[in-house]
Amino acid sequence: MKQDTLVRTVMRDFRLPPDGLHGPAHWARVLENGLRLAETVKVDRRVLEAFAVLHDALRVCDGLDRDHGRRAAALAWRLRRRLGLEPADIRRLQAALAGHDEAMPDPGDDTVRVCWDAERLDLARLGITPRPTCLYTEAARDRGTIGWACERSCRNEAPEEVLRHWGLADAVKRARAQ
Repeated sequence: MKQDTLVRTVMRDFRLPPDGLHGPAHWARVLENGLRLAETVKVDRRVLEAFAVLHDALRVCDGLDRDHGRRAAALAWRLRRRLGLEPADIRRLQAALAGHDEAMPDPGDDTVRVCWDAERLDLARLGITPRPTCLYTEAARDRGTIGWACERSCRNEAPEEVLRHWGLADAVKRARAQ
């Protein structure tokens, strides 16, 4: 499934504001964070891209929502044929989704590590500076990477190119203007 098709599928049931803390601008920053980490860590980009879109897709609120990672993993399973991933990649995606919102032991898989780090690097939007000891990859623990990600997160940057590719740039702009 192409990424813009996945985003449209997810947005049909997305309950939160498109400009909210866990909405498409956050997903796009997570993707860009992951792509930056992937410059030095070998990852399955298709899993990373699906993770960025799905990880908060079934949140019911911007506050505490303990089961949203597991719901996202179940959604990945329901979409598995349309995602076009091999069974091992679906399992890897499900592990990344189910564990992204908890303090988990090292998953032993670079793609899952990068997914989790990409999401954690965007915590500054919640007033949380990621601690290097809570990140899984050397690339994410780099002070320059943390600073870059935190600055974008604090500004609630909406990565225009990614949002345009997903067909959401106008929707996010409209929501922010209200």
